[in-house]
Amino acid sequence: MEASENSAPGDPGSGEPGSAEPGSLECDSAEAARLIEAGIRLIDVRSAHEFETARIPGAERIGLEELSARRDELDRDRPVLFYCRVGNRSLMAAGAFASAGYDATSLAGGIEAWLGEGRAIDPEDGYVAEPGRAASILEARAKAASG
Repeated sequence: MEASENSAPGDPGSGEPGSAEPGSLECDSAEAARLIEAGIRLIDVRSAHEFETARIPGAERIGLEELSARRDELDRDRPVLFYCRVGNRSLMAAGAFASAGYDATSLAGGIEAWLGEGRAIDPEDGYVAEPGRAASILEARAKAASG
């Protein structure tokens, strides 16, 4: 997305944090990478076990179930990019925060899209976990069995 000569930092099309397409709460992983480079706050809304298995470098975790209670930790003056596994939970978060006056964006396709485009994750040998307690137990057993 090219910056407009008339756009201010943070305006749609400016290339600055919070500059998702006008009228859209989502951005693709290429735009997300630019926003992260520019200093947007990156929030992973997945569960703790999902965050531990793989995350976008620089992300902090505030689970979807905690966001409402922890909303005061987010600065209204700093754009925020939410992400999850495939984009559903983060889109809900971005919509709720945008409605409350925050400059909020969601990573379309989530960490799966990010990883699918060959972008870095932490840890380097991480994997995208399924949500839910049963999934975390099964994945831990499978990982332990494979050595």
